[in-house]
Amino acid sequence: MAREDYEVVMGLEVHAELSTKTKIFCSCPTTFGAEPNTQVCPICMAMPGVLPKLNEKVVEYAVKAGLATNCEISRDSKNDRKNYFYPDTPRAYQISQYDKPLCEHGYIEIETTQGTKKIGITRIHIEDDAAKLDHDNFGGGALIDINRAGVPLIEIVSEADFRSAEEVDAYLKKLKSILEYVEVSDCKMQEGSFRADVNISVRKKGETKFGTRTETKNMNSFRSITRLINYEAERQIDVIENGGVITQETLRWDEVSGKTFSMRDKENAQDYRYFPEPDLVAIKLSDEYIENIRKSLPEMPESRKQRYLNDYKLSEKDAGIITASKHLSDLFEKASEICGNHKAVNNWIISDISRILNENEMDPVEIPFDAEQLAKLVMLIDKGTISSSIGKKVLEELFENPKDPEDIIKEKGWIQISDEGAIKEVVVKIIEANPQSVADFKAGKDRALGFLVGQAMKETKGKANPQMLNKMFAEELKK
Repeated sequence: MAREDYEVVMGLEVHAELSTKTKIFCSCPTTFGAEPNTQVCPICMAMPGVLPKLNEKVVEYAVKAGLATNCEISRDSKNDRKNYFYPDTPRAYQISQYDKPLCEHGYIEIETTQGTKKIGITRIHIEDDAAKLDHDNFGGGALIDINRAGVPLIEIVSEADFRSAEEVDAYLKKLKSILEYVEVSDCKMQEGSFRADVNISVRKKGETKFGTRTETKNMNSFRSITRLINYEAERQIDVIENGGVITQETLRWDEVSGKTFSMRDKENAQDYRYFPEPDLVAIKLSDEYIENIRKSLPEMPESRKQRYLNDYKLSEKDAGIITASKHLSDLFEKASEICGNHKAVNNWIISDISRILNENEMDPVEIPFDAEQLAKLVMLIDKGTISSSIGKKVLEELFENPKDPEDIIKEKGWIQISDEGAIKEVVVKIIEANPQSVADFKAGKDRALGFLVGQAMKETKGKANPQMLNKMFAEELKK
C-alpha cells in the first residue's frame, strides 16, 4: 500500500513549568540557571521524615490555564503518588494527579490550511518536576542537580485528535500563546519550561481502531517536533508494509541524524502503581474561588486580534502573527503608544524583527530591546534623522547590543545626509558615471531611475535622504 493509504494519529502531553516564585511542595526558589544544588532543602531532596505542603499559587495557575482552555474545573480533586524509580527522582515517586485532576474536558480551536479544527483536552493536572542529570562523558557517569526537583508543572493531555504535523504545530503554538497571555508560565522552550511528549501511531484510512503508538518525550522545539512526526510516521508505515509489528515503546529523538531510537518499553498506568498521596489533603475549590479567577483572566489572543483589526486596521495575517505572542503584542502596543505610528511598528515587527527571530531560532521573549527603543527607532526615521535602510542596520545592532538607537547612530556615523549641496554633488557624479542609465530613463524606462538612486545610496553608504535623492535625480535628468 502507498503512503497516502495510511493516516497518522497523534496525541500530546505538554508539560509547562509554572511561573511561581517557589516550588510546589516547599519554599525553595525556582530561579532558572542557578548554581547546581543551591536551591534545595530537605523536602525537595526527599530526606526521611519530611512532609510536603502544597503551594496554593500552583492550584490558582492550573485553574487559570484550565479556564483559558475551556476546561471544566473540579471542585474536588486530590494528589496521588506515581511510583517509578529513576535517578533524577529523589523520592522514587512523583506527586501527581491520577483519577481526580483539577481540569478536564477542555478544547482549543486551531487554524490550519484545512480550516478551523477543535482539539480536545482530556485533562490538566499538577505535579512536580524531576531533578536534572548532567551526563559526564569523560567520567562515564552522571551528576545530579536537584534545583529543578519540585518545580511545579502542569501537564496538559490532549485527545488523539491530530492527523498531521501542521495540526500539532498549530496546537502547540496556540497553547503556548494562551499560557503566556494568562501569565502562568514563561514557556521558554530553550529552558525546558514548555515541552511535549508526542504519541504517534498509524493506521490504514477508514479504520476506526488506533494503531500501536510510540511516545517520544521532552521535545522542546517546534521544528524538531515536525521532523519527528514526519520521520516516525514513515518509519511505522515501512515496518507495517514489510510485515513487521509496531512495539509500544518510549523513543528518543536524535536531532543530528533525524531519527528515533528505542529507549524502553512504554509504561502503562498500572505500571506506576498510583495511590492517593497520604501526606496531602484533598483540594476543595468553591464556586466563588473559581469565578474570581475567571474574572481575573486577561484579554486573550482572539480578542486582541479582533481589536487590532478594528482599531489599527491591521491585516488579518499581520494581526494573527503579532497576537500569537504576548511579548510581540505587548511590544507592538507599547511602542505604538510611544511613537504614535502603529503602521511603522507593525511593519518592523512583521518584517525585519520576525526575520531575525526566525534566522536565529529565537523566541519573541528573547528580544533583547524594549518598546521604548523600538519606538525611538521609528521616530528617528520619521524625523528624517536616518533612512529606512540605515534603520535596518540599527535594528541589527539592537539585537546585538541593545541601547538607545540615537547613541548607536552617533557612534556609527549613520546620521542621514540631508544637505542639498552634498546630495547634488552625489547625484551629478552618479549621472556622469552612468550614461546608459540616463539614456534608458529618457527613453521611458522608469526602472533606470531606481537604479541611479540605488547607486547613490551605495555611494553614500545608505546615508543620503532617499526622498531628496529621488527629487534631485528627477530634476537633473529633465535638464
